[in-house]
Amino acid sequence: MLENVHYRTFSVICTVNGGGFMDRRQRKTRKAIFDAFTKLLEDKTYSNITVQEIIDEADISRSTFYSHFETKDDLLRALCTEIFDHVFSDNISKETSHDFSCGDNDLKEEITHILYHLEDNRRYIGRILSCESGDMFMNYFKEYLEKIFSDELKKIPTDIPIDYLLNHMICDFAETVRWWMKNDTYTPEDVSRFFFSTTPFA
Repeated sequence: MLENVHYRTFSVICTVNGGGFMDRRQRKTRKAIFDAFTKLLEDKTYSNITVQEIIDEADISRSTFYSHFETKDDLLRALCTEIFDHVFSDNISKETSHDFSCGDNDLKEEITHILYHLEDNRRYIGRILSCESGDMFMNYFKEYLEKIFSDELKKIPTDIPIDYLLNHMICDFAETVRWWMKNDTYTPEDVSRFFFSTTPFA
């Protein structure tokens, strides 16, 4: 389940389908849906999970589920947003598996920090990436990566178009993560080293 995702920021900004901000009960219900969904992902692929199974696992009514999410894809989208909002947060704090709160917060540390979060949630991210849901996950992931790489690339003297380099870096790192999810013998530091040894940032 979402052991390493922090809900304290999510509770402030999240809204339900109707558009209003959620109260404590609604946030609790939404967390129960997330937990049920990620638990199911530990044993089944995304395509084989039904909305009814999520409802049963979360112990809620069908109407309650649909008051939060219109479809299973909508649920996956919200889950990705929740994961990435935390992973890519500007406020880096000490975590159970890692601590980058006292570092220089340079690009290599940011990338390694991201890899640690993905490692922490490998159980279900691997499941998401293993079927048709993987493209949706990657599309959201790339949107967040663009924010990180775009500023850094502006600092590199080059005659190569920045938009080409940006696309290259985003796709390279995203596919590195996809490969890593299938090759779990490497640490986040290993993968970070692999990535930076083959980029313009090296």
